[in-house]
Amino acid sequence: MEGTFFSWISCSVILSLAAMIGIAAPGAEAARAFFVFGDSLVDNGNNNYLATTARADSPPYGIDYPTHRPTGRFSNGLNIPDIISESIGSESTLPYLDPELTGENLLIGANFASAGIGILNDTGIQFVSINIIRITQQLQFFQQYQQRVAALIGEDQAQQLVNDALVLITLGGNDFVNNYYLVPFSARSRQFALPDYVVYLISEYRKILNRLYELGARRVIVTGTGPLGCVPAELAMRSRNGECVEELQRAAALFNPQLVQMINGLNSDIGSDVFIAANTQQMSLNFISNPQEYGFVTSKVACCGQGPYNGLGLCTVASNLCPNRDIYAFWDPFHPSERANRFIVQQILTGDTTYMNPMNLSTIMALDSRT
Repeated sequence: MEGTFFSWISCSVILSLAAMIGIAAPGAEAARAFFVFGDSLVDNGNNNYLATTARADSPPYGIDYPTHRPTGRFSNGLNIPDIISESIGSESTLPYLDPELTGENLLIGANFASAGIGILNDTGIQFVSINIIRITQQLQFFQQYQQRVAALIGEDQAQQLVNDALVLITLGGNDFVNNYYLVPFSARSRQFALPDYVVYLISEYRKILNRLYELGARRVIVTGTGPLGCVPAELAMRSRNGECVEELQRAAALFNPQLVQMINGLNSDIGSDVFIAANTQQMSLNFISNPQEYGFVTSKVACCGQGPYNGLGLCTVASNLCPNRDIYAFWDPFHPSERANRFIVQQILTGDTTYMNPMNLSTIMALDSRT
């Protein structure tokens, strides 16, 4: 899980934004490649090819996707990577395990994300974790991808494609909800007090980001966790009165500022703003705290699910299903709806330093178009 922003924008704003970030017009130079790493918030369907329970390849997932069919995305429609691809004038990245990711399709980039994974390799064990693509394996696949592209266009051009690419990585939420807080007295909660666990996670995440840099990534958007205690699943399991669960909110409040500090330190060591921190906690809290302001009828009840807040179990054909997904902030017990994802991406594109540190994606695209 894990996991915002603003109302639909007018055509004139879209056009000006497109000009500002250098979206490729038909016939112009191809859009930059895009690579995605992480968990179910950004998985475009890799888990469809794996023997795991962490899958979204059955209805009603995908009900609002252009094909109206499930794709493996944990969404009613498009997810965050899809909307970013849309915004930079590119096609959606294919899952790395998709047989269609070959030939020219490789040049668009690839999505390596796998639902259920975390920063730590022991996160997500309940999903038959031997069969999900842990982050270390995702990075190994990224190496393999580069070898495949080098065979297609040559080593120098392959290296340039990777250096020029945009990268998104989303990790951390599962290390709390599907590890530390998964069961009472979990192994990690017995090993670490929460503040010490967060320090450990950040130290391990630094190694992952360092490795991404070693593999050629030069523009990496790193999302923090969303408001972990506010998702319908946690409200259903832990909340007494519908309020966000305090302990999980404390975890997010500890993790996210330390993530920003770590990113700033990495950039300082490198001498360049390679890593960009996206404050998805605040992005999400805006519409969770004021759903009506963003056109949602609720930010507590999931569109698809069962039990209190539709927050228990999986979203299946037997679940309750809302007729209008656009008025629900959450699609299923853990994941935002497509419309909520659009709010998140709008802040990634244009948000100030409250949301994007040290710069937003529009600024990144404008700067990189000059080099």
